[in-house]
Parts: sequence; structure tokens; C-alpha cells
Amino acid sequence: MKDENKDLYYLHDLSDYKVAEDYPNVRDWEVQDVDYRKVGTVDGLLVSKSAERVVYLDVEVDKTIIENGHEAYGKPTAEGVHEFLNKDGDDHLIIPIGLVKLDEEHKIVHADQINYSTFVNTSRYSKGSNIGRDYELGVYKTYVPDGEKYETEEEFYGRKSFRVK
Repeated sequence: MKDENKDLYYLHDLSDYKVAEDYPNVRDWEVQDVDYRKVGTVDGLLVSKSAERVVYLDVEVDKTIIENGHEAYGKPTAEGVHEFLNKDGDDHLIIPIGLVKLDEEHKIVHADQINYSTFVNTSRYSKGSNIGRDYELGVYKTYVPDGEKYETEEEFYGRKSFRVK
């Protein structure tokens, strides 16, 4: 992805952005799925410069997600070459900020609409990678298969999935 088209930045890389005073800083909080099973830990916050706010949580996934997700897809081995959805080192994924609820007392991020299997089957990336729109759309469709449509780029982060609950 070319830098002039880049829209997502890690909050810690933007000196003029910070977590708003009335919101908790959820970095290092545990992330749980709809059934309260551990998925990972919030490693960072991703800001859309066009939306001028945090739109994703960057989650370092739990090793069980990686172990359960390391199954081939496509043709069985006996029928030829097979592929893996994620590569070694792909241990991060993004979650739209509007798909989680925050438990401030226990410092837990609850993905109350996403089950463990969905997280296992979600495409991941390596820490520090640039996140392009193709990856965003693929992940979004995994979490919200019948998600809200948008007509323009400006409307992309205006959907309910990107609004803080």
C-alpha cells in the first residue's frame, strides 16, 4: 500500500492524537469472545486519519487461536497443493471498535457478537504491518457477513460497527 493512500495509523505513532479523557486506554486489556473465552490482548489502537478517531483495536491473538487456526484450506493434500490462511508470525488481527463492549472494572474487552471460531478463521497479520483496505474489508466481512453497505469512502467508518458503544 502506498503511503499517500494510507489512512490507518497506530495511535502511538501520531503525536497529535491521544485517547480521549472520557475513554479508557484499553491497551494491554484481555479480549474475550461472545462466550467469554480469551482471544488475545489489545496491543494497540488504530486511528483513521480521515475519520479522525480510533476505529480498530489491534489484538495480539492468544496462542490457542494460532494453534486452532493452523489448518489447511483448499484442496486436501492428496489432491495437490494446499494453502494456509495465515503464515508463521501472523499473530495480530483487528476488531472494529463498535463490535466490542468495555468492562472497565475488570479491564476486559468483550467482543459480544463474535465467537471463537470466527476469530480462529479470521485473517491475521504480522505486528507493525500496514493495514490496507482489502484486509479491512475481508476482516469486516468475516465479523459482519451481512454488514451495512456504504456508498462512499467517507461513509465507511460511519457504520455502527465503527461507533463506540
